[in-house]
Amino acid sequence: MTSQRDYLPRVPDQQLESLLGALGAVVIEGPRACGKTRTADRVAASSVRLDLDANARQAAATDPSLVLEGAAPRLIDEWQVVPSIWNAIRHAVDQRGTQGQFILTGSAVPADDDTRHTGAGRFARMRMRPLSSFESGLSTGRISLGDLLDGGVAASDDPGLTVADLAEEIVHGGWPASRRLGADQAQMVLRGYLDEVCKADIKKVDGVNRDPEKVARLIRSLARHTATTTALTVLAADAAGPEGKLKDDTAGEYLAALRRLFVVEDQPAWAPHLRSKYQLRRAAKRHFVDPSLAVAALRTTPRRLLDDLNYLGYLFESLVIRDLRIYGQACDAEVLHYRDNNGHEADAVVQAADGRWAAFEVKLGAGIVDDGAESLRRFARQIDTARSGEPAVLGVITGTGYGYVRPDGVQVIPIGALGP
Repeated sequence: MTSQRDYLPRVPDQQLESLLGALGAVVIEGPRACGKTRTADRVAASSVRLDLDANARQAAATDPSLVLEGAAPRLIDEWQVVPSIWNAIRHAVDQRGTQGQFILTGSAVPADDDTRHTGAGRFARMRMRPLSSFESGLSTGRISLGDLLDGGVAASDDPGLTVADLAEEIVHGGWPASRRLGADQAQMVLRGYLDEVCKADIKKVDGVNRDPEKVARLIRSLARHTATTTALTVLAADAAGPEGKLKDDTAGEYLAALRRLFVVEDQPAWAPHLRSKYQLRRAAKRHFVDPSLAVAALRTTPRRLLDDLNYLGYLFESLVIRDLRIYGQACDAEVLHYRDNNGHEADAVVQAADGRWAAFEVKLGAGIVDDGAESLRRFARQIDTARSGEPAVLGVITGTGYGYVRPDGVQVIPIGALGP
């Protein structure tokens, strides 16, 4: 099992231990290479790797009980390679009648996931993503998202990050195995990652053959439109090739497969009660699970990103959303966005399960905080707080600068100080 000495602590560690104490099995889901196995291995007492061990795969397909024997919690790594093992684990949990029996990790959602027995009351699902800024050491974590939702106040010195530092971090990505690599080397790995997605993984996820070049073109289109609500028809047209426009249905099918592989992740729209009759925009924003994948798809560099600060701003927004999702998970909160037909918007709305919520605008540079604060105040005036509750915080998350509260009450939060 993974030693404590060489393990990089993750925000979901405590959640995993809590879930194991409550249920018979925990399913850890997330993109390949985000650290699921090492996180599970830290608490597992025994393990089997179905993606690496051909004999174990054969045994699991023939008689699943053969690979379920072992000290608990037993890690079943990449369980989706043999989807039929799910029901065997469910039966084993029922028979044993105790908590913390199995940890399953999966880098894809099997095609039959919607029809398989849910495992309700037996299984819990836990999402993992690449490293957040806090987990990687980029952020001090001095400003806690959980504290902000509890009414806390942002206060921190300047973490010292520059826009150039952020461009480098975005290119590098939050992939644990690449932390000691340079940005150029990390991008080489990520380009290979996307190549594998296009040529192999997207077929394995549900057994459907797909054109790797068309998948690659759609991924590049998604990269050009990251952190936006760009319509599927636009993405399909942007992914056109020699044979013409990619069909909308085909683009939708490819996009669904990329979601199953945890390569892309939607940011749903928030639907609060409004004071006005403005119509809410329901479209989700689309992000890569880590903005470094968008960089890899477009084969760009930190220097070129610094020459296109507008696009770098979108990538920075994706980085912030990645971090908020990880920090929000620790306080049972989801990350949404808001936009209505009159242009009022919030880049991120973090809503806890108990109804508390906070809204954020994301601004790469500290010099445009005023714009973000004004946008948040306009947005907040549209919300019927008698029914949706008062916001715990309105905040502008910046790439640089100090953490403080403005005279108008809007809080300024540098990404280099934000944590769970």
